[in-house]
Amino acid sequence: MTSLLHRTLAIATLVAALVGTACGDSPEAMLASAKEYLAKNDQAAATIQLKNVLAKNPDSAEARFLLGKALLENGDVTAAEVELRKALELKHPADQVVPLLARVLLAQSQFKKLDELAKTSIASAEGLADLKTTLAQSLAMQGKPEAARTMLDEALAAKSDFAPALLLQARIKVANNDLAGAHAIIDGILARAPQDVNAWLFKADLLNAEGKTAEAVAAYEKGLALKPQALNAHAALIMTHLRERQPEKAAKQLEAMQKVAPKHPLTYYEQGLLAFTKKDLATAKSAVDNLLKLQPDSPQGLQLAGLVAFESRSDLQAQDYLRKALQKAPALALARRTLVLSYLRSGQSAKAVETLQPVLHGDETAPTWLELAGNAYLQNGDAKTAEEFFQRATKANPQNKKAQTALALARLRGGHTAEALGDLEAIAASSETDTSADMALIVASIRTRQFDKALQAIANLEKKRPDHPLVHNLRGGALLAKGDQEGARKSFEKALAIDPAYLPAASALAQMDLRANRPEEAQKRFEAVLAKDPKNAQAMLALAELRARGGAKTSDLVELIKRAIDAAPAEPAPRLALIGAYLREQDKDKALAAVQEALAAIPDRPELLDAAGRVYQMNGDNQQALTIYSKLANLMPTSPQPYLRMAEIQLAAKNREGARSSLTKGLSALPDSLALQRALIQLDLEEGKLEAALARAREIQKAQPQQSVGYLFEGDAHAANKAWAQAANAYRAGLKAAPATELAQRLHAVLLADGKTVEARAHADAWLKQHPKDHAFRLYLAEQANRNKDFATAAAHYRNLLANQPNNPALLNNLAWTLGQMKDPQALSLAERANSLAPNQPAIMDTLGMLLVERGEGKRGVELLAKAVELQPQAALIRLNYAKALIKTGDKNTARRELEELSKLGERFPAQAEVAALLKSL
Repeated sequence: MTSLLHRTLAIATLVAALVGTACGDSPEAMLASAKEYLAKNDQAAATIQLKNVLAKNPDSAEARFLLGKALLENGDVTAAEVELRKALELKHPADQVVPLLARVLLAQSQFKKLDELAKTSIASAEGLADLKTTLAQSLAMQGKPEAARTMLDEALAAKSDFAPALLLQARIKVANNDLAGAHAIIDGILARAPQDVNAWLFKADLLNAEGKTAEAVAAYEKGLALKPQALNAHAALIMTHLRERQPEKAAKQLEAMQKVAPKHPLTYYEQGLLAFTKKDLATAKSAVDNLLKLQPDSPQGLQLAGLVAFESRSDLQAQDYLRKALQKAPALALARRTLVLSYLRSGQSAKAVETLQPVLHGDETAPTWLELAGNAYLQNGDAKTAEEFFQRATKANPQNKKAQTALALARLRGGHTAEALGDLEAIAASSETDTSADMALIVASIRTRQFDKALQAIANLEKKRPDHPLVHNLRGGALLAKGDQEGARKSFEKALAIDPAYLPAASALAQMDLRANRPEEAQKRFEAVLAKDPKNAQAMLALAELRARGGAKTSDLVELIKRAIDAAPAEPAPRLALIGAYLREQDKDKALAAVQEALAAIPDRPELLDAAGRVYQMNGDNQQALTIYSKLANLMPTSPQPYLRMAEIQLAAKNREGARSSLTKGLSALPDSLALQRALIQLDLEEGKLEAALARAREIQKAQPQQSVGYLFEGDAHAANKAWAQAANAYRAGLKAAPATELAQRLHAVLLADGKTVEARAHADAWLKQHPKDHAFRLYLAEQANRNKDFATAAAHYRNLLANQPNNPALLNNLAWTLGQMKDPQALSLAERANSLAPNQPAIMDTLGMLLVERGEGKRGVELLAKAVELQPQAALIRLNYAKALIKTGDKNTARRELEELSKLGERFPAQAEVAALLKSL
């Protein structure tokens, strides 16, 4: 009741003041009113009255001075400087103005201007003590402690009991660890002036630093009772409550702070910090944006903005903020640590290592940086240096299991497999609670195909994490890799029995269902997860993918994908799925709308930017596509892909110079990029610059004589010019430098092109004899044989490949097609098997459909081909086969419509002669 009455009276007083002004109060009366408000620490009301005075009398020196004082108290130092300088120009006493102006300049770190102000002559003892105290603070901030102490002595000589000088003296004692001396000074001030707000707040800071939280809170609250506008006290209380894990009290204190200074930079900072601790990133971002509008160079504000961006996975923005924060304040450890983590997450390990250098001081490096440095060097490919840092981290803290585990993994990457696995076993056994080493041991054992070791490690993990679905999921994975299908299934099912919404186990079982040709059962796995966890976006996407494979309508898939977006609006995967669904339907407008909505929600994710670039290009907006890929290049400075995509867009627009410029720019940033080198060589060849292409290829050979890629590029250049013998020589030289499948394929191809069939066959036989498990080369030979209509040879290669991969639907389909060309009756059963293993795949349905038609099962064959066309309407060859099947089964009208659609493709479809012949025959 009293509080409400007090507020009502305060409002009434303010309204009366405003009404009085409107009725013609004199400047003198308003000035007197302003002084009363200042005496009550009501800076806001005082500011209104003083501005009213200046509206009537802009040359009032006293009003300018008092307004400057009120603005300084309210934290608006920029405006305060303007008013105080005007007060000086209007001849207000320098003894009063200069000390306040000095504080304003100190708050802005304008040390040079402050030095100039120091020359001003001050007559009063208090004014001189005030100025010299500010100058002492300035010297201390500039790292001149001796000069600061001398200046402070001069301040106290001017006025021995000047409280601000004594407070600075107390701070110096704290810096020298003389806490008792600091307490004595503060207690002396408060004994003489128990209403000294600054003394109470310093006492609170001192108690807080000593860990006396309850006493510190009481002192802060005493200071706020004397001066509710003391923003530092509000901020300190918020930080204290957060540290004590009392967010409700912190939020209540923020409300009090917002009442007295809602738009102050410090208020925005505390609002952002509190929201950040609650993971409310949207509110945190809004608050820090407001802060940086007022103080764009605030190191703490930039750091907080970087943290918010990092947590939002906007690495490009996070890195920009954090770099600026460190430029302003290199000692901000949290900003440096987060910047390193952002670089590591975005694959910029070299920059992570560079950022760490200022805090890596040899043997004196702080332990907090050792483990992070190890991870940075490990990701940067320097396992030896990484191992050294991990060893030091372990030595600094022998209980740090994460550092010990990282050390073992560094040794594993360095090739010391047995030693590393032994270390992981020892670390895992040494702790009854920490599981990081157990997990690393399990993953490493499976990767090295030591399944029994992995299963033993999983059994040990189960003792630490009994009845956890993760354990059974890991066991299922190990058993599956070992070949124990039944055991794996039981383990995955046990994981789901513990947690029916455990997606990893459901996904593993769904994959097993698909391999067993039970797609309906696979879908039920994800439906069961969603029944328990209706907002599981990953489960929704997995279900959408399965339904798409089953031929579901795009509209049904879109509905499910949009639910996934609503469930996880900050995740890129659902948005990519939606864009992909529209692209499959060739719906450019909806794809563009989905892209724009995705970028508005998640602006800096590389995968979304890449999709956006493709969609903008598809919509004919090449300039926007190039802008997108330029941004992607900044976001992924170690990737050649953005530059390659820019060049592709420019080439499609017949802008060869632009394409060359993009590739050259990429090479200047990534001089070792083979992809960019290859693209430039290809561009040279297309422009008839054979010598330039060959020169570039030979430069690569000189730089990397033990690698085959330079020879590959040289051979390709000769082959493009149909210089088959020179191409063959280049490929042979490359095979001597470093045998590679791609070179072996190229050599075989140019020998055939040069008419040297016997030599080509001899090369192929020799290569397979030396590399019997080179499945890629054998697949190439099969496809080459099919092109040459040597179906018997192609079939032999496919059968050999199927011996190693008996359930590979692509190989089964290819063998079925090849045998179909040979009129082999086994073709149909192979095609049926491929279709059952991978249902609703247009290429497989095409093969099976044509075989069925040829074997007299026209109705089913045509139905399959029609569905294949529906699933992939842009596949012209499938549409042609569909038309042939329609003709064969007597449906000439539908066949004619299909062929007419194909004829509209013109030169884009190479089989137009066959299309024309078929149309003529109808």
